[in-house]
Amino acid sequence: MTVNLINPDGLPKPENYAQLAVATGTRTVYLSGQVARDADGNRVGTGDLAAQVEQAFVNVDTALKAVGGTFADIAKLTIYVVDWTPDKMAPFGEGAMRAATRLGVNPVKPVTLIGVAALGEPDLMVEIDATAVLD
Repeated sequence: MTVNLINPDGLPKPENYAQLAVATGTRTVYLSGQVARDADGNRVGTGDLAAQVEQAFVNVDTALKAVGGTFADIAKLTIYVVDWTPDKMAPFGEGAMRAATRLGVNPVKPVTLIGVAALGEPDLMVEIDATAVLD
C-alpha cells in the first residue's frame, strides 16, 4: 500500500477520518470533483444528500480504477456540501457508508469538509475531489 493513515499522539483520534496520510508511491493522481452523475451523465439522487454522496464516492472509485488505483490509494479527500449544517452529518454519513459497503472499502481518509453556497449545477448537493498516490 502506498498510503499509510496515521492518528498521531497529541491529536484527537477521530473515528470517521484520519489526521495524516503518508504516501510513498511514485505517481500522484489529482481527481476532478466528482458529483452525483452516472456514467451517462444522468442525475442521481436529486434532493437526496445520502444518494448523492454515495454516487460521488462511487465515481471517485471508478476514476481511480481507470488509472490502476484503488480507494486505498487516496491520500486526501476534499468534500464540498451545499448549505452545510450539522444536521446534514447523518445523511452524509449514511451515503458514505453505503458507498463503502457497495465498494468494499474503508472510507476513513484525511478529509476536509467545506460548506459552500452552491456547486456548478443547481441540483448538486455534494462534490468530492481526491488526491491519490499510486506505485
